[in-house]
Amino acid sequence: MAVVLVLVLVVVGSVLFHLLSPWWWTPIASNWSYIDSTLVITFWITGIVFVAVISFMAYCVFRFRHKPGNRAHYEPENRRLELLLAGGTAVGVAAMLAPGLFVWNQFITVPADTAPVEVVSQQWLWSFRLPGADGKLGRAQTRDVTPENPLGLDKNDANGLDDLIVEGGELHLPVGKPVHILLRSVDVLHDFYVPEFRAKMDMIPGMVTYFWLTPTRTGTFEILCAELCGVGHPQMRGTVVVDEAADYQSWLDQQQTFTQLTASSGEPPPVN
Repeated sequence: MAVVLVLVLVVVGSVLFHLLSPWWWTPIASNWSYIDSTLVITFWITGIVFVAVISFMAYCVFRFRHKPGNRAHYEPENRRLELLLAGGTAVGVAAMLAPGLFVWNQFITVPADTAPVEVVSQQWLWSFRLPGADGKLGRAQTRDVTPENPLGLDKNDANGLDDLIVEGGELHLPVGKPVHILLRSVDVLHDFYVPEFRAKMDMIPGMVTYFWLTPTRTGTFEILCAELCGVGHPQMRGTVVVDEAADYQSWLDQQQTFTQLTASSGEPPPVN
């Protein structure tokens, strides 16, 4: 009976903790409420299975407890029970995976009118690049990274001459506008993660990974690296600020272009 009581308390305690717990997700600040909905579906399915399995164990312990003279009935197999369990498991797994597949398809399908923003990571610093007046980002290669050209822009690409460079500063984004986040690492694995955006992606040296989002409320949010990247990993933090249109434009006007940065460093001017 003690085992039965413990199992019942585990079920009741787990359900109450889930329903009454003060800990929940941070308030969302992007369009990815789909991810929250997918997690809720997973919680419901796994929660129902958890309650059913533990309750069944408690019933079996109580119902088939030892009594003098009782003999166990040996049944080597039960096809009906096996089909029921296998079929139920398959339905449950499909119900958990299907919503995630739909969300993933949306996550990687970037709308046509989305503005590009590049995030460049290195031990242990975040830098950013935004398109200039032409609305296009120029080419960049890790092999071209130098102290004077920290993001490795191609000096012979005219599209990159007016790119705005933010090295180690804040990233600003306009509220209500979709943003195509291009991710590049110049050294080791990193991961760009803003918890309130519900969006993250690994940054792999030699590759450009991406995702997209639409910020839905203004505010200041912390950027975290969600991939162990060395001894300075805990300190690799940054800031993203979501602005109203006027504030965002004011911030843009204060940023330096690649051409201006190159000129101030004494480097030969880029070839136009």
